[in-house]
Amino acid sequence: MDQFWENEYIQTAAYYSVVILCMVVFLTIFELVTKYKNWEEIKKGNLAVAMATGGKIFGIANIFRFSIEHNDSLVTMVGWGVFGFFLLLIGYFIFEFLTPKFNIDDEIKNRNLAVGFISMVLSIGLSYVIGAGI
Repeated sequence: MDQFWENEYIQTAAYYSVVILCMVVFLTIFELVTKYKNWEEIKKGNLAVAMATGGKIFGIANIFRFSIEHNDSLVTMVGWGVFGFFLLLIGYFIFEFLTPKFNIDDEIKNRNLAVGFISMVLSIGLSYVIGAGI
């Protein structure tokens, strides 16, 4: 049975499946902490929300990329991926805190593309820093 789990195709499928599951859970958590409904706003064509959400998706995937590269087991990979996600989530709250003159969520919901773009780049940038720490 050990030989089954050592197969590269099986390992890749396992990593892929687990990351997809984590992505769904983490995007649900982001949905709960924002003041708007991501997928409803995207369906309406809100590009600012699409950019911010896309940055989160890229950020989560990038963190898991680093975690897969640097960990030998699926369980360890998930542990570091979850830790990296929480660091990304903290970065989101810090971004909101450091902009007291306006509310990030309100600006993104109101289609402010500049804020959506900065949010996207922040998620992507932080994912590289978090990944390097993994």
